[in-house]
Amino acid sequence: MAEIRLLDSNTIDKIAAGEVVERPSSVVKELVENAMDAGADAITVEIRDGGCSFIRVTDNGDGIEKEQIRKAFFRHATSKISTAEDLYHIHSLGFRGEALSSIAAVSMVELITKTKDSLTGIHYRLDGGVEKEFSEIGAPEGTTMIARELFFNTPVRKKFLKTPATEGSYVSDLMEHMALSRPDVAFQFMVNGNVRFHTSGNGDLKEIIYRIYGREIAGQLLPFTAQMEGLSIDGFLGSPSVVRSNRNFEFFFVNGRYIRSPLLSKGLEAGYKAWLMQHKFPFALLHLTSDPENIDVNVHPSKMEVRFSDQPGVYAFLEEQVRQTLHRREMIPDVKLDDPAAGRKKEQAAPKEQNAKVEQAKKEERKETAVPPMPPVASRKPVPVTDEGRKAESEKTAEENRKPAAGPVEEKKRSGEERPGQTKEPAPGPEKEVSPNPEPAAREKKEKPEAPQPFETARRSRLLQEEEAQYTVSEAKQMELFDGKLLSEEAAKSYQIIGQVFDTYWLVQYEDRLLIIDQHAAHEKVKYEALVKKLREGQVDSQNLAPPMILNLSAMEAHTLQEYGDYFARMGFEIEDFGGNAVAVRAVPCDLYGHYEKDFLQGILDELEEEPPRGTPAIIAEKLASMACKSAVKGNMRISTKEMEALLDQLLSLENPYHCPHGRPTIITMSKYELEKKFKRIV
Repeated sequence: MAEIRLLDSNTIDKIAAGEVVERPSSVVKELVENAMDAGADAITVEIRDGGCSFIRVTDNGDGIEKEQIRKAFFRHATSKISTAEDLYHIHSLGFRGEALSSIAAVSMVELITKTKDSLTGIHYRLDGGVEKEFSEIGAPEGTTMIARELFFNTPVRKKFLKTPATEGSYVSDLMEHMALSRPDVAFQFMVNGNVRFHTSGNGDLKEIIYRIYGREIAGQLLPFTAQMEGLSIDGFLGSPSVVRSNRNFEFFFVNGRYIRSPLLSKGLEAGYKAWLMQHKFPFALLHLTSDPENIDVNVHPSKMEVRFSDQPGVYAFLEEQVRQTLHRREMIPDVKLDDPAAGRKKEQAAPKEQNAKVEQAKKEERKETAVPPMPPVASRKPVPVTDEGRKAESEKTAEENRKPAAGPVEEKKRSGEERPGQTKEPAPGPEKEVSPNPEPAAREKKEKPEAPQPFETARRSRLLQEEEAQYTVSEAKQMELFDGKLLSEEAAKSYQIIGQVFDTYWLVQYEDRLLIIDQHAAHEKVKYEALVKKLREGQVDSQNLAPPMILNLSAMEAHTLQEYGDYFARMGFEIEDFGGNAVAVRAVPCDLYGHYEKDFLQGILDELEEEPPRGTPAIIAEKLASMACKSAVKGNMRISTKEMEALLDQLLSLENPYHCPHGRPTIITMSKYELEKKFKRIV
């Protein structure tokens, strides 16, 4: 038998470091959490080479007492808890006492710290867990931790690190989460000597979202607040137009700690279900505050996972509150025909264009006393001059002299001012060709427009400013309640149905907007809501199956079916035991008949086995209604105006008429302004 021996402390520390210190971002996470636990309200993090060669975390917290410094680097040494019972009342981010010893075991560490009551600070240095220096030093109040050459004494671990750019991206992602977790703390993050981002620490969460994710996302946020016994939630929900193909934009913080939670993700997505298409995920940032006794944070060494004492209750509460919040907003996408990027460029160029127009007006004013310039030499082949040509030109000049004075608009056109899409001097067409030697008066009239008077120049400049202001339009955004609902009984009185296009979409005019309705999505939503109502009221009709459908279930599926048997009976299923784990389905809901009943029932059982359980009647009813909506009117199917009016009336009676059960919009809107821009009525 092999000899059993005790490992030395150095080996133990390196093994423990493998669990706590996975990469540079793990070091930054532990040090920043210690800084926040120390009461710091300003934290600066600097890394070089992705954190592989240099990490520095500076804070203005309480500091560490001189007598406590060496003890802080021992394994399982912590000031956060003292007994096992304290694990159920944790308010701090760290509590295990493993971070500093693990970091010191695999890097070269320096600590500079000073408390409020000390005259001098302490400089403490360790290399691979071995003390090298302990001395007094002048230092500001707070703590600075420096970690150099991570994994210098464990080359196998260092070999598995990725490139500095990749490791730096992990740290950047972590720092964004840290900033979002504590809006009241001012963070500064530096990479290779350059400031990547910083926050003010004024407590405004939306400002941090704006700094990190930009104006587009910050402008599409819905405030979210909800409370239940022992739990409160605050934060923001992204508009359904802000979607992603993964869950990277779902942020959850529990008591100030960033976590990943399948429970909260599924509850959030269930609340968004009616607004999002499949395989799309929302943007959400939620801060949960809970009694520490109701959660367990001692689940994983990284402390990125938590468990709730009432998992199903938290799931149902989050789902319901998210759904109600979204119901209170009108979610009709406003179509914008122009490219947003081009619009922004146009906004930036507007001041330059305005200055150019003012300069042009000044030039015209200076031309009043200027000598008329000589006409440019014609580049076209000369046309022979004839008596008939001279006579026609004289008559044309006389006719121009008899014309009334030009108005303001004509004056603008004649003054040579440019307009988008026009050249300053368009080449004349063939019908405008004239003799190269016209009469002098006609030539001067042709080459030099009438100079404006000084007061006309000022008026032109004022008109230009008014014109710019008239057509300045704010960025398109989701329609909101305070804008006036487009889908309401009051608005319906002003609807004017224009007709059907592509046998799929209906055009409806309402005031200065064009509503475009997808007939399949709208009818599907109407049928969906009607079926859900029947299921809730227990009025579902059943269709007998002859012969009955036999299902062979696993032990878990048989148990699930037995547990939720009453729900299936209320939905219209008639299911009997058929021996062993087999069951006989003798009847199904009428709306489900002929739509893959076996696969559908199997799918419901699979969802009921998920963690957290989704076995509420509402969830089962939604899945059943979604499948039964196959009978809705399809695209490429012509329906009459009367049928469309009836469909609109039914759509207006729904709580959420904006999206079909699969998350596709039922209606979009386009403004009159956008159409006029496309037809160049507005330039």
